[in-house]
Amino acid sequence: MNIDTKKLRLRLLEILKEKSLMFGDFKLSSGLRSNYYIDGKKTTLDPEGLYLIAEIILEMIKDDRADAIGGPTLGADSIVGAVTSLSFQKNCPVKGFIVRKEAKGHGTGNKIEGVLEKGSRVVIVEDVVTTGESIIKAINAVKELECNVVRIISIVDREQGARQRFAVMGFTYTPIFKLTDLGLSQ
Repeated sequence: MNIDTKKLRLRLLEILKEKSLMFGDFKLSSGLRSNYYIDGKKTTLDPEGLYLIAEIILEMIKDDRADAIGGPTLGADSIVGAVTSLSFQKNCPVKGFIVRKEAKGHGTGNKIEGVLEKGSRVVIVEDVVTTGESIIKAINAVKELECNVVRIISIVDREQGARQRFAVMGFTYTPIFKLTDLGLSQ
């Protein structure tokens, strides 16, 4: 069954603009200030928004031969759950993992939770990316398991340096949307 990703992307863009885009004075996790904020969780925790994201990402990674998909908590959590669930339903299972901000101080002491095996081919996901710092931390964590990052995907790229940083590191980065797709500029 072919997926009309153009139609899915258009609907997802509507949801992002309606639910996630806010205007005001905001401090970003990167420390930068902005007169707009994209609260990705408002879309990644919306049933239709999350479904569309999972469909689009599965289509994006279909030729990557990825073993697992994951990323930094909290931005990647719901995305990972939706993609792994849908991948099973579509008979192309991809395992999931989440990278903690720091190793757990109890139990197993894991920094990576979920199913990630040494040497896996992985896709790293995040909801909104500015400078890419949280993704770079996630990449460093999976590299400790000798995993190969085959692609980085974000729902929105704020176009403030992440693409360039990932390119210098040799990674393929394919955001679903760029800031300009939302009708915004830096």
